Amino acid sequence: MGVVLAAGLGTRVGADGNKAYLRLAGRAMVTWSLDALTGVTHIARTVLVYRSGERDLAQRTVASELPGAAVDFVEGGATRHASEFNVLQYLAPDIESGAVDVVAIHDAARPLAGPDMFVTAVAVAREIGGAIPALPADDVVAVAPRLARVTDAGRPVRVQTPQAFRAAPLLAAYRSAAAGGFEGTDTASCVEAFTDLEVRTFPGERRNLKVTYADDIAVAARLLTTRAGPAAGSL
Repeated sequence: MGVVLAAGLGTRVGADGNKAYLRLAGRAMVTWSLDALTGVTHIARTVLVYRSGERDLAQRTVASELPGAAVDFVEGGATRHASEFNVLQYLAPDIESGAVDVVAIHDAARPLAGPDMFVTAVAVAREIGGAIPALPADDVVAVAPRLARVTDAGRPVRVQTPQAFRAAPLLAAYRSAAAGGFEGTDTASCVEAFTDLEVRTFPGERRNLKVTYADDIAVAARLLTTRAGPAAGSL
């Protein structure tokens, strides 16, 4: 199961509305992630988590830019954590029946994650329990304990998405978090707080940047155009 979170805002990037729908190399930013996910044979279903009031926008975007793609739509919450809990509740019957064994969660603001990252995340999570792409953070001198624990040698890292976890303990973790009033900073923080799953890092990609500020838009667009070729601008 693959999930793309697109329920945030675009205040730091300077977007007038949800930055997930900014145009990058000829298509909405969120479309790049959905396209990567729907092309992965290891992932049977894809869910787009949309911001409240934007269901029509989400459906129109998918219908026009990924015609024929099978995508479920789930309304997000006021925070990232709430959005994740919403989608896990939506998936709960299939998780509890065993139909969904692993969930990979990705940020729409990381449009450069290719299919290989999703394949690796799912494979590692299926084998180990949890998987997080990470890059060395050589410029960081202090690191939260969570980050130190998920590295092989206690080195500080910068984590990315997609993050993938076995579905049943992931759902249980978010239910426990809801009962205890816990709000995680990312999926891994909730998993670590409420499960004993082993979480393993795998090499992230430097080009898998997160579009956060205005300058990131041009960088991401250039990289996407290069990856997709000259026809990207006409999509």
